[in-house]
Amino acid sequence: MQLHVKNLSITSDTGVLLEELTFNVSGGEVLTIMGPSGCGKSTLLSALAGHLSPVFKASGNIDVDGNDVVSLPAEKRAVGILFQDDLLFPHLNVWQNLAFGISSKHTADEKQGMAMETLAEIGLSDIAWHAPQNISGGQRARISLMRTLLSSPKVLLLDEPFSKLDRPLRKAFREFVFSQIAQRNIATVMVTHDEDDVPPKGKCIQWPMLPASDSLEESNQDA
Repeated sequence: MQLHVKNLSITSDTGVLLEELTFNVSGGEVLTIMGPSGCGKSTLLSALAGHLSPVFKASGNIDVDGNDVVSLPAEKRAVGILFQDDLLFPHLNVWQNLAFGISSKHTADEKQGMAMETLAEIGLSDIAWHAPQNISGGQRARISLMRTLLSSPKVLLLDEPFSKLDRPLRKAFREFVFSQIAQRNIATVMVTHDEDDVPPKGKCIQWPMLPASDSLEESNQDA
């Protein structure tokens, strides 16, 4: 699984947010985009996922595993996104929340089976029937990630995914997320303002972006 972004620009009536950004992310790799809160990093993820607000316009190429998806709606891009809030449905139990992310081509029984297998895989079978509000913050974070992964994305976007966890939980969840990405060989883009979030030896782009003439490789060397 590969993500190739070429000459991606994002503009609005008030000016240019991003100009001709180009980068490649291989399967199992995490590209980090580092910058302060409120600078527009999440808007970039929205452009990649197909959720860009109508006030913005995007141009360029977004290639997911060999297919240019820039003109496709979000549901056809095979791009999953994990936010800082877990966004679990309070009226569904844990396994039902997991099943929600699974393709409708599977039967209800198959979805339940896949959800229960996932819980066993991550050692959380004992909370399968619990409501999200009755499990810990770390457990909710894991369930949210696995629900996203069960939708079988080819690209994963992480929007400040660790920022609302306390320090001990943050470290453990980081390791869990990066191990799942490597295991599933998913190309991943993460935005954050915390240098501790950057995976070891991972590529990093500093926001605000360097001029378009500067290469990603140069910014990686500086990071």
